Amino acid sequence: MAFEIFKKFIDKFFRSLFRGKKKIRLGLYGPPNGGKTTLANRICQDWLGEDMGKVSNVAHETREIQIKEEITIKSKGKELSFNLVDTPGIATRVDYEDFLKYMGEKDAKSRAKEATKGIIDAIKWLDDMDTVIICLDATKDPYSQVNITIVGNLQARNIPVLLVANKIDLKRADIKKIESAFPQYKVVGISAKYGTNMDEFYEELLKMA
Repeated sequence: MAFEIFKKFIDKFFRSLFRGKKKIRLGLYGPPNGGKTTLANRICQDWLGEDMGKVSNVAHETREIQIKEEITIKSKGKELSFNLVDTPGIATRVDYEDFLKYMGEKDAKSRAKEATKGIIDAIKWLDDMDTVIICLDATKDPYSQVNITIVGNLQARNIPVLLVANKIDLKRADIKKIESAFPQYKVVGISAKYGTNMDEFYEELLKMA
C-alpha cells in the first residue's frame, strides 16, 4: 500500500513537471514505413510551413535522428511548444537483401548498416524524450514483436504515449485492432498523407501537456 501511494505521488510529480515545461522533446517512434516522417512533415507543414524529412516507400529511409525545433501547436485556447524528434523505424532485424530490389548490393549493405545504427540510436534517445507518439500502420497487424518491444521500452521508462493509427484512408485500416492490442493508450486514427483527423490528433496531444 505504501509503495502504491509513493508511486502515485511520483507519477503526479513528473506529470506536473512535464506540464510546467515551456518546451518539451516529443519523439516519433514506430516500425519502418508506419508513416512517422509523413506525420512529422504534416505537423511541420501545419505549423511551420515546411517539411521535416524525405519520405520513401523503401523501408528505413530515415536512418538518422532528425530534429525540428521551435514548433508550437494551438487548439481550443491551449498551446504547446516542443522540439520534434523523428526517429528511424524500429526493427528486430535488418537484412541487406531486403533492399536489393531497390539498389545494388554495395548500397544495400551500406543501407542495412546505417539502418541498424539508426535503430540503436533511436532506442538510446528514448531516455531523452518527454513524451512519445507511436505511429502505426493501421492496415497491419499491431501484435508484432517490434510494436511490443517499443511499448515495453516506453512503459519501463514511464514515458507518456499517444498512439496513432495511421493510413486510415486505406480500406484495410482497422483502428479497433490497435485499440484492442494496446488498451492502455489513447488511439487516434489519422491519415498523415491527406491530413485526415489531424484536429483530433492535436487536441489529444495538447491534453498530454
